[in-house]
Amino acid sequence: MILIAAGSSLPFCGVDSQQIVLRAFSALGRLTTLRKISALYETPAWPDPNDPPFINAVAEIDTGLSPEALLETLHGIEAGFGRRRRQMNAPRTLDLDLLAYHGERRPDAVAGPVLPHPRLAAREFVLAPLVEIAPDWRHPDTGVTAHAMLEALPTRQARRIS
Repeated sequence: MILIAAGSSLPFCGVDSQQIVLRAFSALGRLTTLRKISALYETPAWPDPNDPPFINAVAEIDTGLSPEALLETLHGIEAGFGRRRRQMNAPRTLDLDLLAYHGERRPDAVAGPVLPHPRLAAREFVLAPLVEIAPDWRHPDTGVTAHAMLEALPTRQARRIS
């Protein structure tokens, strides 16, 4: 199973964050096979909750692309929506993350993208939409399901919006 997370907190060229996420998955669907897409979720910005809230979703895809080529493709889609990498955790037009790639385990970026995504188990904005499309997906390192990871979070603020 290949899982991609999308998030947006800033408009781009008059397009709001909800449409950016949907259009980003549409662009990804022209380059891969989209299997499932979660609903959209709104979550408070982190680390500064005064920043605009994020719109998040998760998709399951199929592709013949390697993890490295897929990550390059994701970065290209981000750039097409005005993504600038200036400051970590800053508001942004689009963020696409490769969460998991067929159960591969890559603990460091020397061998390509870190897999699974190193912080997915602690992020409600990833887990809430992930549970919607793959509640029984298991983290390759821990064996814990997406549902159990979400239930283990101390606070829950994600709001399903569509």
